[in-house]
Amino acid sequence: MNDLETRQLRYFVAVAEELHFGRAAERLGMAQPPLSRAIRELERQLGVQLLERTTRQVALTPAGEVLLRDAKTALQAVTAAGERARHAGRAEPTLRLALKADYDAGLLPEILAAYRREEAALPVEVQMGGRGEQVPALLDGRADVAILPTPFDDQGLDSEPLLTEPRLVALAASDPLADRPSLSLADLAGRTLPDGMPAELGGDQLPPPGIPLPHRDFAQLFTMVELGSVVWYAPVSVARRHSRPGVVFREVRDVEPSALVVAWPRISRSQAVAAFVRVATAVAAEAQRPPLKAVR
Repeated sequence: MNDLETRQLRYFVAVAEELHFGRAAERLGMAQPPLSRAIRELERQLGVQLLERTTRQVALTPAGEVLLRDAKTALQAVTAAGERARHAGRAEPTLRLALKADYDAGLLPEILAAYRREEAALPVEVQMGGRGEQVPALLDGRADVAILPTPFDDQGLDSEPLLTEPRLVALAASDPLADRPSLSLADLAGRTLPDGMPAELGGDQLPPPGIPLPHRDFAQLFTMVELGSVVWYAPVSVARRHSRPGVVFREVRDVEPSALVVAWPRISRSQAVAAFVRVATAVAAEAQRPPLKAVR
Protein backbone atom coordinates (compact mmCIF):
# COMPACT_ATOMS: atom_id res chain seq x y z
CA MET A 1 0.00 0.00 0.00
CA ASN A 2 1.31 3.46 -0.89
CA ASP A 3 1.76 6.03 1.86
CA LEU A 4 -1.18 8.34 2.43
CA GLU A 5 -0.84 11.95 1.33
CA THR A 6 -1.89 14.95 3.39
CA ARG A 7 -4.13 16.00 0.48
CA GLN A 8 -6.07 12.75 0.78
CA LEU A 9 -6.43 13.20 4.52
CA ARG A 10 -7.67 16.79 4.13
CA TYR A 11 -10.26 15.67 1.60
CA PHE A 12 -11.46 12.84 3.84
CA VAL A 13 -11.63 15.00 6.99
CA ALA A 14 -13.74 17.59 5.15
CA VAL A 15 -16.23 14.95 3.98
CA ALA A 16 -16.24 13.15 7.34
CA GLU A 17 -16.94 16.35 9.25
CA GLU A 18 -19.54 17.72 6.85
CA LEU A 19 -21.11 14.33 6.03
CA HIS A 20 -22.07 15.92 2.74
CA PHE A 21 -19.97 15.86 -0.44
CA GLY A 22 -21.33 19.17 -1.74
CA ARG A 23 -20.58 21.10 1.45
CA ALA A 24 -17.17 19.44 1.74
CA ALA A 25 -16.30 20.38 -1.83
CA GLU A 26 -17.34 23.97 -1.19
CA ARG A 27 -15.25 24.03 1.99
CA LEU A 28 -12.23 22.74 0.05
CA GLY A 29 -12.79 25.12 -2.88
CA MET A 30 -13.12 22.35 -5.46
CA ALA A 31 -15.77 20.62 -7.57
CA GLN A 32 -17.69 17.68 -6.14
CA PRO A 33 -16.89 14.99 -8.78
CA PRO A 34 -13.09 15.01 -8.26
CA LEU A 35 -13.66 14.95 -4.49
CA SER A 36 -15.90 11.90 -4.80
CA ARG A 37 -13.28 10.19 -7.00
CA ALA A 38 -10.54 11.00 -4.48
CA ILE A 39 -12.50 9.42 -1.62
CA ARG A 40 -13.22 6.29 -3.67
CA GLU A 41 -9.52 6.04 -4.52
CA LEU A 42 -8.62 6.40 -0.83
CA GLU A 43 -11.00 3.56 0.05
CA ARG A 44 -9.52 1.41 -2.72
CA GLN A 45 -6.01 2.20 -1.51
CA LEU A 46 -6.84 1.26 2.09
CA GLY A 47 -8.98 -1.71 1.16
CA VAL A 48 -11.84 -0.66 3.46
CA GLN A 49 -15.08 1.28 3.16
CA LEU A 50 -14.86 4.60 5.00
CA LEU A 51 -18.29 6.05 4.23
CA GLU A 52 -21.81 4.66 3.91
CA ARG A 53 -23.46 6.51 1.03
CA THR A 54 -27.17 6.65 0.29
CA THR A 55 -29.20 9.07 -1.80
CA ARG A 56 -30.17 10.91 1.39
CA GLN A 57 -27.14 10.84 3.66
CA VAL A 58 -23.48 10.08 4.20
CA ALA A 59 -22.34 8.29 7.37
CA LEU A 60 -19.00 7.12 8.72
CA THR A 61 -18.24 3.42 8.98
CA PRO A 62 -16.22 2.18 11.99
CA ALA A 63 -13.11 2.33 9.80
CA GLY A 64 -14.01 5.87 8.82
CA GLU A 65 -14.39 6.94 12.46
CA VAL A 66 -10.89 5.62 13.22
CA LEU A 67 -9.38 7.34 10.20
CA LEU A 68 -11.10 10.63 11.03
CA ARG A 69 -9.59 10.68 14.51
CA ASP A 70 -6.10 9.74 13.35
CA ALA A 71 -6.21 11.93 10.22
CA LYS A 72 -7.02 15.03 12.27
CA THR A 73 -4.11 14.24 14.59
CA ALA A 74 -1.77 13.67 11.63
CA LEU A 75 -2.78 16.89 9.86
CA GLN A 76 -2.37 18.82 13.08
CA ALA A 77 1.12 17.35 13.51
CA VAL A 78 2.09 18.33 9.96
CA THR A 79 0.86 21.89 10.50
CA ALA A 80 2.67 22.09 13.83
CA ALA A 81 5.92 20.78 12.34
CA GLY A 82 5.93 23.53 9.74
CA GLU A 83 5.02 26.21 12.27
CA ARG A 84 7.72 25.12 14.72
CA ALA A 85 10.32 24.92 11.95
CA ARG A 86 9.51 28.46 10.80
CA HIS A 87 9.70 29.71 14.36
CA ALA A 88 13.02 27.93 15.06
CA GLY A 89 14.48 29.43 11.90
CA ARG A 90 13.78 33.01 12.93
CA ALA A 91 16.84 35.20 13.42
CA GLU A 92 15.66 35.99 16.96
CA PRO A 93 13.66 33.05 18.38
CA THR A 94 11.29 33.63 21.28
CA LEU A 95 9.41 31.56 23.82
CA ARG A 96 5.72 31.86 22.95
CA LEU A 97 3.58 31.75 26.08
CA ALA A 98 -0.19 31.31 25.69
CA LEU A 99 -2.68 32.22 28.40
CA LYS A 100 -5.98 33.94 29.08
CA ALA A 101 -5.68 37.36 30.66
CA ASP A 102 -5.84 37.21 34.47
CA TYR A 103 -5.68 33.40 34.51
CA ASP A 104 -2.26 33.40 36.15
CA ALA A 105 -3.29 33.83 39.83
CA GLY A 106 -1.06 36.91 39.90
CA LEU A 107 2.07 34.79 39.32
CA LEU A 108 3.02 35.90 35.81
CA PRO A 109 5.18 38.96 36.61
CA GLU A 110 7.29 37.01 39.10
CA ILE A 111 7.55 34.00 36.77
CA LEU A 112 8.78 36.19 33.91
CA ALA A 113 11.27 38.00 36.14
CA ALA A 114 12.70 34.70 37.42
CA TYR A 115 12.75 33.17 33.95
CA ARG A 116 14.84 36.00 32.54
CA ARG A 117 17.61 34.98 34.96
CA GLU A 118 17.77 31.46 33.49
CA GLU A 119 20.70 30.60 31.21
CA ALA A 120 18.40 28.91 28.66
CA ALA A 121 15.86 31.75 28.68
CA LEU A 122 14.57 33.31 25.46
CA PRO A 123 12.64 36.56 25.09
CA VAL A 124 9.02 35.78 25.99
CA GLU A 125 6.23 36.52 23.52
CA VAL A 126 2.98 36.54 25.51
CA GLN A 127 -0.07 35.45 23.51
CA MET A 128 -3.36 36.40 25.17
CA GLY A 129 -6.41 34.45 24.07
CA GLY A 130 -9.82 33.26 25.18
CA ARG A 131 -10.52 30.29 27.42
CA GLY A 132 -9.92 27.13 25.41
CA GLU A 133 -7.56 28.69 22.84
CA GLN A 134 -4.33 27.68 24.58
CA VAL A 135 -4.45 23.93 23.87
CA PRO A 136 -4.95 24.32 20.08
CA ALA A 137 -2.08 26.84 20.02
CA LEU A 138 0.23 24.32 21.71
CA LEU A 139 -0.80 21.49 19.41
CA ASP A 140 -0.56 23.35 16.11
CA GLY A 141 2.80 24.96 16.86
CA ARG A 142 1.69 28.55 17.51
CA ALA A 143 2.74 28.41 21.18
CA ASP A 144 5.56 26.68 23.06
CA VAL A 145 4.13 26.69 26.58
CA ALA A 146 0.89 27.74 28.24
CA ILE A 147 -0.53 28.61 31.64
CA LEU A 148 -4.14 27.48 31.82
CA PRO A 149 -6.84 26.24 34.17
CA THR A 150 -8.15 22.71 34.25
CA PRO A 151 -10.03 20.88 32.88
CA PHE A 152 -8.70 20.64 29.34
CA ASP A 153 -8.04 17.89 26.81
CA ASP A 154 -4.42 16.94 27.56
CA GLN A 155 -3.94 14.55 24.63
CA GLY A 156 -0.49 15.24 23.19
CA LEU A 157 0.48 17.50 26.09
CA ASP A 158 2.46 17.27 29.31
CA SER A 159 1.73 19.51 32.28
CA GLU A 160 2.78 20.34 35.82
CA PRO A 161 0.43 21.72 38.50
CA LEU A 162 1.09 25.26 39.69
CA LEU A 163 -1.53 25.94 42.36
CA THR A 164 -5.13 25.58 43.38
CA GLU A 165 -7.34 28.32 44.76
CA PRO A 166 -10.98 28.52 45.87
CA ARG A 167 -13.68 29.49 43.40
CA LEU A 168 -16.51 31.89 44.15
CA VAL A 169 -19.78 32.13 42.28
CA ALA A 170 -20.44 35.45 40.56
CA LEU A 171 -24.11 36.47 40.80
CA ALA A 172 -26.12 39.50 39.84
CA ALA A 173 -26.46 41.77 42.88
CA SER A 174 -30.24 41.57 42.34
CA ASP A 175 -30.26 37.76 42.55
CA PRO A 176 -32.09 36.51 45.68
CA LEU A 177 -29.11 34.26 46.43
CA ALA A 178 -26.90 37.34 46.79
CA ASP A 179 -28.39 37.89 50.25
CA ARG A 180 -26.82 34.69 51.55
CA PRO A 181 -23.24 34.70 52.87
CA SER A 182 -22.50 31.25 51.41
CA LEU A 183 -24.19 28.75 49.11
CA SER A 184 -24.15 25.12 48.04
CA LEU A 185 -24.29 23.73 44.51
CA ALA A 186 -27.86 22.62 45.13
CA ASP A 187 -28.84 26.25 45.77
CA LEU A 188 -27.78 27.09 42.20
CA ALA A 189 -30.10 24.55 40.53
CA GLY A 190 -31.90 26.10 37.57
CA ARG A 191 -29.18 28.64 36.89
CA THR A 192 -26.91 28.42 33.84
CA LEU A 193 -23.19 28.91 33.25
CA PRO A 194 -21.84 30.86 30.24
CA ASP A 195 -21.22 27.62 28.30
CA GLY A 196 -24.83 26.55 28.80
CA MET A 197 -24.06 23.89 31.39
CA PRO A 198 -26.21 23.68 34.57
CA ALA A 199 -24.64 25.68 37.42
CA GLU A 200 -25.27 22.90 39.96
CA LEU A 201 -22.69 20.72 38.17
CA GLY A 202 -19.94 23.01 39.43
CA GLY A 203 -18.52 24.18 36.11
CA ASP A 204 -15.52 21.85 36.17
CA GLN A 205 -16.53 19.70 33.19
CA LEU A 206 -15.50 20.04 29.57
CA PRO A 207 -18.48 20.69 27.30
CA PRO A 208 -19.60 17.78 25.11
CA PRO A 209 -17.54 17.19 21.91
CA GLY A 210 -18.33 19.74 19.24
CA ILE A 211 -19.44 22.44 21.71
CA PRO A 212 -16.64 25.03 22.03
CA LEU A 213 -15.79 26.80 25.24
CA PRO A 214 -17.01 30.43 25.25
CA HIS A 215 -14.27 32.90 24.33
CA ARG A 216 -15.85 35.95 25.89
CA ASP A 217 -13.69 38.52 27.65
CA PHE A 218 -14.34 39.41 31.27
CA ALA A 219 -16.23 42.60 30.40
CA GLN A 220 -18.77 40.62 28.38
CA LEU A 221 -18.89 37.84 30.94
CA PHE A 222 -19.57 40.07 33.93
CA THR A 223 -22.12 42.09 31.97
CA MET A 224 -24.04 38.86 31.36
CA VAL A 225 -23.79 38.03 35.08
CA GLU A 226 -24.92 41.54 36.04
CA LEU A 227 -27.98 41.23 33.81
CA GLY A 228 -28.89 37.93 35.45
CA SER A 229 -28.40 35.89 32.26
CA VAL A 230 -25.83 33.53 33.77
CA VAL A 231 -23.80 32.83 36.88
CA TRP A 232 -20.09 32.02 36.76
CA TYR A 233 -17.47 30.37 38.96
CA ALA A 234 -14.45 32.63 39.30
CA PRO A 235 -11.11 31.82 40.93
CA VAL A 236 -10.51 34.06 43.94
CA SER A 237 -7.64 35.83 42.16
CA VAL A 238 -9.96 36.76 39.25
CA ALA A 239 -12.76 37.88 41.58
CA ARG A 240 -10.38 40.24 43.38
CA ARG A 241 -9.36 41.91 40.10
CA HIS A 242 -12.87 42.34 38.70
CA SER A 243 -15.02 44.00 41.31
CA ARG A 244 -18.09 45.82 39.95
CA PRO A 245 -21.23 47.20 41.62
CA GLY A 246 -23.77 44.95 39.88
CA VAL A 247 -21.97 41.68 40.63
CA VAL A 248 -21.42 39.92 43.95
CA PHE A 249 -19.18 36.95 44.73
CA ARG A 250 -20.27 34.28 47.18
CA GLU A 251 -18.59 31.20 48.62
CA VAL A 252 -19.92 27.85 47.39
CA ARG A 253 -19.17 25.27 50.05
CA ASP A 254 -19.03 22.18 47.84
CA VAL A 255 -17.56 23.49 44.58
CA GLU A 256 -14.17 22.16 43.50
CA PRO A 257 -11.26 24.63 43.64
CA SER A 258 -9.66 26.06 40.52
CA ALA A 259 -6.45 24.32 39.44
CA LEU A 260 -3.83 26.13 37.37
CA VAL A 261 -1.15 24.29 35.40
CA VAL A 262 1.73 24.96 33.04
CA ALA A 263 1.49 22.81 29.89
CA TRP A 264 3.62 22.14 26.82
CA PRO A 265 3.64 19.76 23.80
CA ARG A 266 4.72 16.25 24.76
CA ILE A 267 7.18 16.15 21.86
CA SER A 268 8.97 19.32 22.97
CA ARG A 269 12.69 19.01 23.71
CA SER A 270 13.28 22.74 24.14
CA GLN A 271 15.63 23.78 26.94
CA ALA A 272 13.87 27.16 27.02
CA VAL A 273 10.52 25.42 27.68
CA ALA A 274 12.08 23.19 30.36
CA ALA A 275 13.52 26.26 32.08
CA PHE A 276 10.17 28.05 32.01
CA VAL A 277 8.36 25.04 33.50
CA ARG A 278 10.99 24.74 36.23
CA VAL A 279 10.75 28.42 37.10
CA ALA A 280 6.94 28.53 37.00
CA THR A 281 6.56 25.58 39.38
CA ALA A 282 9.17 27.02 41.75
CA VAL A 283 7.50 30.45 41.84
CA ALA A 284 4.08 28.87 42.43
CA ALA A 285 5.42 26.67 45.24
CA GLU A 286 7.00 29.70 46.92
CA ALA A 287 3.76 31.68 46.61
CA GLN A 288 1.84 28.98 48.47
CA ARG A 289 4.40 28.55 51.24
CA PRO A 290 3.04 29.92 54.55
CA PRO A 291 5.05 32.83 55.98
CA LEU A 292 7.51 32.01 58.74
CA LYS A 293 6.40 32.97 62.21
CA ALA A 294 8.64 35.26 64.18
CA VAL A 295 10.65 33.49 66.91
CA ARG A 296 10.92 35.29 70.22
